[in-house]
Amino acid sequence: MSTTIRTQIYLTDAQRELIDQVAKAEGVTMAEVVRRALDAYLSQELDPSAALEATFGAAPEASIPSRDEWDRG
Repeated sequence: MSTTIRTQIYLTDAQRELIDQVAKAEGVTMAEVVRRALDAYLSQELDPSAALEATFGAAPEASIPSRDEWDRG
C-alpha cells in the first residue's frame, strides 16, 4: 500500500450513514470506502464533448456577427 495522508473532510449525515453501511457490509474501514470512491471518480476520463452537447442550442436567440464585423484589433 502506498503512503497515506490524514485528511479531514465534512460529510452530510446521509453520506456518512451510507459510507458506514458500505464499510460494514464489505468489512472495511470508512477511509477505505472513501479512497475507493475517490479512485473510481478520479479515474474517469473527462469528455468535454459531453458538456458541449448538453449546452448546444442553449441560447438560440444569440446572434453571431459576420466576419466583416469582427474587430481585428
